[in-house]
Amino acid sequence: MATLWTLGCDADDPQRIAAFWALALGYVKEPGFDEPDNASIVDPDGRGPAISFLKVPEGKSAKNRMHIDIRVAGPGSGDMAERARLIRQRVPDLVAAGATVVREEWYGDVLGHVVMQDPEGNEFCVA
Repeated sequence: MATLWTLGCDADDPQRIAAFWALALGYVKEPGFDEPDNASIVDPDGRGPAISFLKVPEGKSAKNRMHIDIRVAGPGSGDMAERARLIRQRVPDLVAAGATVVREEWYGDVLGHVVMQDPEGNEFCVA
């Protein structure tokens, strides 16, 4: 049996960044975690881990050593053209929610993933 776990994240504005990641991942706010200095989001289906955000005084100072990959095509998708289409479809929604595009990574002549930053500058990939 797997151990339940939560991904804990530092934040400048926990509520704002929680709202972004809830939209990006299809999560919802976790009841009881809605103070200005903390926020938590959960998978509404109860399968994925909770993600919590805690206000810290210092800003982000370097590339994060761990990041979230948003897998738009699902696990094991071998249709690279369809995967590229789904990536291109998802990126503008995330930009509209406050993310920025850093760069595109290509696997030969096929789009492999897009590196982005969330509203607080944390890197993540759409793959």
